[in-house]
Amino acid sequence: MEDQVWTASRVATLIGRKFHVSYSVSGATRLIHRLGFSPQAPARRVAERDERAVTAWKEATGAEVKEPGRLAGATSASRTKPGSPADR
Repeated sequence: MEDQVWTASRVATLIGRKFHVSYSVSGATRLIHRLGFSPQAPARRVAERDERAVTAWKEATGAEVKEPGRLAGATSASRTKPGSPADR
């Protein structure tokens, strides 16, 4: 199956072929936005994807894999903030 995504480059090429006007990729992007269109990413899913297995993995293993956040009240290395190692 051929890729059917409309990129700014493809839009610029189409405009050039259809209207004999030259647009850069960034110019085509700005034109697309002015006309009220936004970039759309195609949903790419593997045909064999098992949604139940993905959900089960997220619930069982996902929390273990996540990086822990910053601890509350962690000290700063900044010399301007109290509690930095330089103040001790």
